[in-house]
Amino acid sequence: MTIRKVILREINLPLQSPFVTSHGTITHRRSLIIELMDGDGYTGWGECSALEQPGYLPETLDTSLSALQNWLIPALLKHDFFHPNEIQPYFDKSIRGWNFAKATLEMAVWDLFARQKEIALAQILGGVQQKVAAGIVLGIEDDLHRLIEKAQEAVTKGYKRLKIKIAPGNDYAALQALRRKLGVNFDIAADANSAYTRADLEHLLRFDDLQLSMMEQPFGWDDHFDHAELQKMLQTPICLDESILSFADCQTMHAMQSGRIVNLKPGRVGGLTTSLKIHEFCLKRNIPLWCGGMLESGIGRAFNIALASLPGFTLPGDLSPSARYFERDIVLPEWQMDAQGFVAVPFDRPGIGIEVDRDYLTFVTVGEWQFQ
Repeated sequence: MTIRKVILREINLPLQSPFVTSHGTITHRRSLIIELMDGDGYTGWGECSALEQPGYLPETLDTSLSALQNWLIPALLKHDFFHPNEIQPYFDKSIRGWNFAKATLEMAVWDLFARQKEIALAQILGGVQQKVAAGIVLGIEDDLHRLIEKAQEAVTKGYKRLKIKIAPGNDYAALQALRRKLGVNFDIAADANSAYTRADLEHLLRFDDLQLSMMEQPFGWDDHFDHAELQKMLQTPICLDESILSFADCQTMHAMQSGRIVNLKPGRVGGLTTSLKIHEFCLKRNIPLWCGGMLESGIGRAFNIALASLPGFTLPGDLSPSARYFERDIVLPEWQMDAQGFVAVPFDRPGIGIEVDRDYLTFVTVGEWQFQ
């Protein structure tokens, strides 16, 4: 497989409404879109899911851009590959870190490879689920009534799980109100994005009363010890997100029992090759998996949906349809969810199963660089 040309675009995609987490508020999704071309007319697409600010992880969209321009794209163009699973080990030999940037290229190569074979990416990865359950993420709301309205609307649309962003001072009461409104049988999860410390330990233990399906990443992004201590005392399963940056981190979680569930985001771990290793590890040990989202456009979402079709993904993922977040997506067709809360996996189309709306992509592009 020879890559002849790479086009790197920066886009600015308007959101339907502001999205609020413990890290701040997002109104537009800045993103990087990669287009790879081989010598036979095939094209592969990828997306960098790093965020603008370093509140989630140290790597940001701008540092990913620099890594892609200066090191990763030039390195990719120097070598031929037989299979996409060679990409990440090749990068890791000489370039440490930069998982989001590496994943941008690695996943685009997977798409290109699948399109060359004229096979769906989900099939190549080993996917078996024809449709995947979608959960919804609701940002922090100062108005509790507004939060409950959004939650009820999501349930009516068919979403299988509500994941609520929380932070100190905006957590227990909101979740308690939702539990009372939706009943004990509906799947409610909390996502802290590392907003708490050991000083909040007693407060966090109260959350067992809420019968949550999980508490996601309460402590630091690089922490396993404190999470393990909390999990010993907490009946609610802890799900690790930011703390899982590699296969080794997943092994550490299992060994230390710092969490019982893994939120697997392919961009965060460097791409699909590592994601497949983590999936196999968790499947053999009955560790529940689900696929998280990073406010990706329909391109990045396509990879998440393909990955979530694997048998180990047993929990609803952050796989909302395009219209949930964006005024208009850059893919055709836009991702849809059925009335039962499922998103269909496009096994009948090659690669990631969508085409790019080039006119709208051009409209939202604010920067472009070409390499060959």
